[in-house]
Amino acid sequence: MIARMHLPIPDKADKVLLHSCCAPCSGEVMEAMLASGLDLTLYFYNPNIHPKEEYELRKIENIRFADKMNIPFIDADYDSDNWFERVKGLEWEPERGKRCTECFDMRFERTALYGHENGFNLFTSCLGISRWKNMQQINECGHRAASRYEGMKYWDYNWRKGGGANRMIEISKREEFYQQEYCGCIYSLRDTNKHRREMGRENIRIGEVFYRAD
Repeated sequence: MIARMHLPIPDKADKVLLHSCCAPCSGEVMEAMLASGLDLTLYFYNPNIHPKEEYELRKIENIRFADKMNIPFIDADYDSDNWFERVKGLEWEPERGKRCTECFDMRFERTALYGHENGFNLFTSCLGISRWKNMQQINECGHRAASRYEGMKYWDYNWRKGGGANRMIEISKREEFYQQEYCGCIYSLRDTNKHRREMGRENIRIGEVFYRAD
């Protein structure tokens, strides 16, 4: 087990809204915040996730862990039509490209709005804990969303450091979380399956792969 460091909480805040994309990515972040004495609320807004079956699997796992940790969970709308409109024309952008920027902007804008309307002045996201993501891209989107509201800040903490990325895997195995095998959107699924076929592997089978304890 890797020791967890006490988080350097910005501006002595004691309340934070966490945008969560899934249980595996948020598990370590949730435990680290609780260990640091933060009053934490989860905000699940991910209209990019496709198909709906995959969306529900990720959400259910996130709710399961939030309930176990006694953390409030906000289930936001699955307005996928708006997401498709937002990324229209960017269907063939590569991972980490302009489509991802639009996707992060949309999700963080809604998170910041909820925070503004419900007494939060600090929000963050677990998205950056994944090594597959561009942390600078995510943080820029977070700060841009926060700038819409006076007094709102985005916490751009590097959740990978201090062993965070390794603990993410440890917790996922301990809890036997559902293990998604692509980022989430229909275009990520398309490109991931294309790569798998080129490598002689089968297409992704949604709902079949879970983390297992060693």
